[in-house]
Amino acid sequence: MTAALRLARPDDLDRLMALVAAFHSESGIAQDDEKRRNALAPLLDGIPHGCIYLIGPGRAPLGYVILTFGWSVEFGGMDAFVDEIYIRPAVRGRGIATEVLHDLPKALAEAGLTALHLEVDRTNETAQKLYLRSGFKPRERYMLMSKLL
Repeated sequence: MTAALRLARPDDLDRLMALVAAFHSESGIAQDDEKRRNALAPLLDGIPHGCIYLIGPGRAPLGYVILTFGWSVEFGGMDAFVDEIYIRPAVRGRGIATEVLHDLPKALAEAGLTALHLEVDRTNETAQKLYLRSGFKPRERYMLMSKLL
């Protein structure tokens, strides 16, 4: 299966809201629609801090991937985080996420990015296996830490 990626645009917001709400519900992320909309809209409008790709057909996407951009001295330049990746449950297990995580880094490297990072729930062995197969490696010496502002 070819997991076509298309950069999401402002007119994709409602379609994307439904997908993100499904992912958040499945993942136990508590966020109201207004906060979700306010977080997604700037990425669709083209702010330089990240972007969103829809996966699959434009009218009925199979999922999405959200990237946020940063800069790393350690990794030698611009890097990105896979902030969220979601595939609809009905089409999981068909290699779509694997294809996305295999092809997207190639395109990002061609655009000048030096590293791609992600975080994964320590108990989600299925996702960990997917990410390992896709070339991501755990950084045993480091732990992601966050502080809400």
